[in-house]
Amino acid sequence: MELAKSSRHSKITGDFAECLVLYWLSKYGFECAKVDHTGIDLIAKNPISGDLMGISVKSRSRNIGKEDSSVSIPNDNFEKAEEACKAFGCKPYFAIVVDAGNSITAYILSLSELVKISPKGKTASTWKMSKNHRGSYRVNPNIVIFEFSHSTLRWFSC
Repeated sequence: MELAKSSRHSKITGDFAECLVLYWLSKYGFECAKVDHTGIDLIAKNPISGDLMGISVKSRSRNIGKEDSSVSIPNDNFEKAEEACKAFGCKPYFAIVVDAGNSITAYILSLSELVKISPKGKTASTWKMSKNHRGSYRVNPNIVIFEFSHSTLRWFSC
């Protein structure tokens, strides 16, 4: 039986995704910080390339049966990320975090790679989540991916 999500679940999902990406980058030696700025959510210094990254985090929590639902990214998010990155002297990146089924998957890629994979539509870009698309993301060397599998071992009685 699937229970309804809380009224604040979208906000909580967004905060969790930002902290999850921040944690994972930090774990692997990135100096990084959460920022409160229009267009980007995180700033991170890549210890491998030396790049300063401005990262906009997009997150979704999918119900059972909706795991393949796409993530829509409004077109103005690209311009906002570019403007923020210009102000901070960093390169624009996006992190897309999706909680679906029994896994949470994060994709981190440059804005230019995102636009190449998911071109802007009339109002938004669509990051597709079908099995075939997820497979193509896994073999794309320009997309960093990390994933967690999870299960609830015991929960409150109804």
